Amino acid sequence: MTSSPAGAPAPARGDVFDPACPARRLLDRIGTKWTSMAVKVLAEAAPDEVRFAELKRRMPGVSQKMLSTTLQGMTRDGLVARRVEPTVPPRVHYRLTPLGRSLEEPLAAVRAWAEEHMAEIDEANARSDAADPGHPGP
Repeated sequence: MTSSPAGAPAPARGDVFDPACPARRLLDRIGTKWTSMAVKVLAEAAPDEVRFAELKRRMPGVSQKMLSTTLQGMTRDGLVARRVEPTVPPRVHYRLTPLGRSLEEPLAAVRAWAEEHMAEIDEANARSDAADPGHPGP
């Protein structure tokens, strides 16, 4: 293990090919479409907060439960800060932390790649389905 400039041990890097590596769990969480969308919406609003209802409105197709679960995980991971106003009903606000903001650029690159290459992927799927008509598809 190397040392950081302050003399403290540098954090160990993971090995995603090791089944016990915690980085695998993190990739599972940050690799979802809902996490990517939430990061995008919150990054566009930064440094301002976004209320839960506004996040849900700006993420078509996400259920309330899935959005809640996604935000809970992102909060636990330190990617999102959550603030609750003690009103009835409570108003819940979210914003990206600096760690969460650091995730926007890599996720934006993945989103851009997906948008740019979706037609090619659809064509490859169609060729595969035509070559194997018994395959049920996605």
